[in-house]
Order: sequence, then structure tokens, then C-alpha cells
Amino acid sequence: MKGYLKKIYNLLAKYRFLVFLLADAFIFASSAYLSFFIRFEGIIPGRYIESIIMLSVINILICLPVFYWQKLYWFTWAYVSVQELVMLLRATAYSFLLALAALFFLREYPLFSGFPRSTIFISYFFIFIFCGGIRFAKRAYLSFFRRNGAIKTGSRTLIVGAGDAGEQLLRSILAKQDGAYLPIGFVDDNSAKFGNLIHGIKVFGPVENLPEIVKSQAADSIIIALPSAGSKTIKRAVELSRKSGIKNLRVLPSITELIDGQISIANVREVEVEDLLEREPVELDTASIESFVKGKKILITGGAGSIGSELCRQVAKFSPGLLLIIDQDETGIFNISKELKKNFPDLNIVSLVADIADKAKVNKIFYEFKPAIVFHAAAYKHVPLMEEQPDEAVKNNIFGTKIAGEAALENGAEKFIMISTDKAVNPTSVMGASKRICEMVCQSLNGKNSTKFISLRFGNVLNSRGSVIPIFREQIRRGGPVEVTHRDMQRYFMLTSEACLLVMQAGAMGEGGEVFVLDMGKPVKILDLAREMIRLSGFEPDKQIPIVYIGMRPGEKIIEETLTKAEEGTLATKNQKIFVAKLAPADEKKMAEILSGLETAAKDRDFKKISAIFKTAIPSYDPNSFKS
Repeated sequence: MKGYLKKIYNLLAKYRFLVFLLADAFIFASSAYLSFFIRFEGIIPGRYIESIIMLSVINILICLPVFYWQKLYWFTWAYVSVQELVMLLRATAYSFLLALAALFFLREYPLFSGFPRSTIFISYFFIFIFCGGIRFAKRAYLSFFRRNGAIKTGSRTLIVGAGDAGEQLLRSILAKQDGAYLPIGFVDDNSAKFGNLIHGIKVFGPVENLPEIVKSQAADSIIIALPSAGSKTIKRAVELSRKSGIKNLRVLPSITELIDGQISIANVREVEVEDLLEREPVELDTASIESFVKGKKILITGGAGSIGSELCRQVAKFSPGLLLIIDQDETGIFNISKELKKNFPDLNIVSLVADIADKAKVNKIFYEFKPAIVFHAAAYKHVPLMEEQPDEAVKNNIFGTKIAGEAALENGAEKFIMISTDKAVNPTSVMGASKRICEMVCQSLNGKNSTKFISLRFGNVLNSRGSVIPIFREQIRRGGPVEVTHRDMQRYFMLTSEACLLVMQAGAMGEGGEVFVLDMGKPVKILDLAREMIRLSGFEPDKQIPIVYIGMRPGEKIIEETLTKAEEGTLATKNQKIFVAKLAPADEKKMAEILSGLETAAKDRDFKKISAIFKTAIPSYDPNSFKS
């Protein structure tokens, strides 16, 4: 019997759209009959039978298209909420008005002579009640019955944060049939919420009392549901959780990391070091980003890299007309395309394997697709490798930027946004010097036609491929030692998602020729980062996992800067996290000479000549300034 019922359930789930259509059609017809039944107190005169049939037909012909238009057949039954209720109310109201209009124009026909107008109001009242009922039935079942059944099992869990995110998370947990978590209470600093019940779960008190609450409630797990909070708040909650002896500690990612802004138990992940670095939440003008991206052809070079792939994810949220992804990493291109097609099935995506330094192919791509906005993220970024092979930095970083920039110029792109780095400031490395010249290339191209060229500098993005965090993670996994180059080494860090959203924001506000500088907050000591990662892994630094100092590598600095020695400062913008560097305008004639010299030196693999040209182009370039 149980197997038979399961087959029926699976069949209904498979054809849920058709089931909804048939159920609604039955409700629309039944509501017409019930409206007359109520109006005439159970005794319907025979002359109104045809009127009932006609009202049923009108209801079906009007309501089905309107409900489809309002997306009422795409609900996930278990997660219906007030938002879906408003959608249903709106769809019912539109249908009611259309039905009134239809009956107004049909009033002269004998069939509608003496038609009781009150039945229309009653009919649509029933439509709203019954259609809402079948859509909320599963949610009601989950809320009222499952809580007394399967939800009794699972890890006893406290949720830190009784705001919207915490409430959505609790609903998601309660909706799970075989949940790993048993929610037992909330912890929140808002005293107005103390003692309140959220879906039957109590808010016990402030975060400061977490150790006492954990003990009194016999909690096994903690989920920190503060996606909009700063890292200081999250770090405090993590420290108090550790003090409570909790080993099973999870966190919701920041809002910028969530693909659609919706929160569920599937989003919960382990606490990572980026959650604990002292970064303030990024505030964005999402309306300006949406108008900048929506409906346009967007091209992202280096789309398979850490920054490029995240740019793809963030751009996809704002519904571009076409997302064109270019990279020479075929596996990376395959992976990001597959991910985007899964998460954004309606998005028009074109993925191309291409080398940004291949001028003929890049020109052909720009000519064929005519992108409106170009995010140029393709670059070689690893400092030690580029020190050994400066010719590759010149060919890929500098001439890749020149080729893509000129293609954008020739094909009428609106904006070309080049991703730069804080290593371009007073550079001591080949990589940094190459990116500074990329900025100069963009400045020299700006103003030649309507295409606006913009550069954007920021520091390290957390968890990017080949960066310090994945390296430390692997070293900890092997049992150490964790290798730090210098005990005073500091770097600016930012979440990849936040950095990419700020790139889009800067692109939206840029007027052409600017070099924007992101406010990266406070620099982080790499030694502190290493120690925190060791603790997050459940070990004690310098006891269970040793830390060793291996000396600085060629091209590295103790701390990166944001402005060159020649720059006087920055200009503020309307976004408090974005500034404009005060730079001298590019000398086009000098720029042509520099590029010509670099092209020849790169072909000849003349590293000394490349270094000499860098020094001529960038007076602050000092390849010998690092100290071991």
C-alpha cells in the first residue's frame, strides 16, 4: 500500500504543472456554482443554470492565463510564504477586474439579463480561498504535523540571529523531512525579541549569554545566521561558540554570496577564515548595477579564473541579454558554463575557448557579438612565475589588454572595465609593473570614440586559486608546517563576490579614463591569518601545527599600497568603498614608444630590456626594493 501511494505521489510530482491546471480549472468552475448557491441560499432558480455554465467558462478562460502570467504554477509547495500569497491576491484581483469587464460588454445578451452581480464577488472570493488552500496545504502539513514527528531527531541546534535570515533558515529546517538539525532556540542581541516565539521556537537571549544558553539547552550545534552583519559580529559569535565547547559550528554566507538572495538550509556551510576577517559589509546601489547590465551583451575575459568566474555569477543575477565568457582554460570554461546554466536556465550564455593575446580571434569575437560592456579580467597574476617569465606578462597582460581594448573600441562597446591590482602601485614585481602599464593603455585608449575605458585596483581576493588561503589549507591538511614568508607580511583582502559587485558598481558610475581604487579596509597580517586557519581546523598553532618563516620571494613587498608615490591622493565617489586615483593623463606618443619597445623585447625574451622599459614607463618601479 505504501509503495502504491509513493508511486501516485511521484506521478503527481512529475506532472505537477498539469495537476495545478486541472485543480484550478475545477476550482474556477466550482466557485461559479457556489457563488449562485450562496446567493440564492441553496435553491438556485432553473433559469440561472446556463448563467452558471457561462460564468464557469469565463472564470476558466480569464483566470488560467492570468495565473500563468503571474507565475502561480511555478511555486515550490513546501516554501510558499507571504510573497506567494500577495502574488495569488494580485492574480485574483486582475482576473476579477477582467471578468467584470467581460460581463459589462456581454450585459445586452439575453443569457446575462438579470445576472446577479454579487455572484461575481462571491465567486472570486472562493477562487482566492480555494486556490490559496491547495497551494498552502503542503506548507500547513509541514508546519503542523511534521514538527511533532521526524523533526524530533537531529542535532540540537541554536540559531544565532533571529532576524529575517534566521526565520527563513528555521522554515527551511522545519520543511526538511530528514533534517540533520533539531532547532531548539534563537540567540539575538535585540532585547525586544527576548522570550518571543518564531514558528514555535523561543528567542532565549543575547549572544553574550551563548555559553550559558548552550549549557542550559544542551545544544550540540550552532548556526550563525547573520549574512548582513559585519565580520566583527560573526567573529564574536564564533569565539563565544568555541568558549561554549561547540564543535559543530556552521554559518550562512553573506548576502552577496547567495545566488538568488534566498536563504535555506542548503546554504549553510562551515565557518571559514573569510568570515572572521575584519571587513565591513559592502553597500551597493543595486538599481544602478541593474540598469548598467540588464538586457545588454556582456563579455568577460578570463571568465574561468577566480575573479572572472565570480563576475559571471554576479552579472548573471542582473539578467544580461547575453553573457559571453572567454578563457583559454577549457576545463574552467566548461565548469563555469555548466554551473551558470544550472542556476540561471533562462540566461543566454556563449562560452569560447580563446587566448586574449590572439588578435585575429579576439577581433572576430568582438565583430560577431558586438558586446556593450567588457569586463577584462584575463591576466597572469602569480608574482614569482612572472618574475621568471616577464615576456609572458608583457604578451598576456599588456598586449592582451591592448588587443581587447582596441577590439572594444573598433566595435562600439559602451564601456571597457579592466581589473587591475594594488601590486600596480609603486611596483616591485613584473606582474605589478605589467598591470600598471595596462592602466596606462586604458587611459590612452579612452576618449578616441564613445567607448569609456575604466580601470579598477583592488587587493587579494579571498580563496582565489593559488592564493595564500588554499595553500595554508593544504599545508594544515598535511599536518604542517604552515609556511609564512615574513612575520610582518600584510595584505588587503576582500571577498571575491564583494569585489566583483564593486567592479560592476564602478563600471556603472565610470565616465571614462578613471583608475578606481577599492577601499579594502584594514590590511591583514598573514601570520594572524595562518593562526586563525589552524584554529578553525581544530588545532593549536605552534603546538599541534607549527608555523615556519621561509623568507620573502622576489617581487614581494611587506605591505601593498593603494596609491603611487607620484599620486597626491584620491577623489571620493558616491560609493564609500570606491575612490578615484588622481593620475596624470597618459602621453599617447610615449605610450606608443613603450609598447613598441616591449613588443620587441618580449619576442626576443630580453628580460633586462623589459625591466629597463618598465623603469622608463614607471619611475616608481623598483624591482630591488624587496628584502628577504
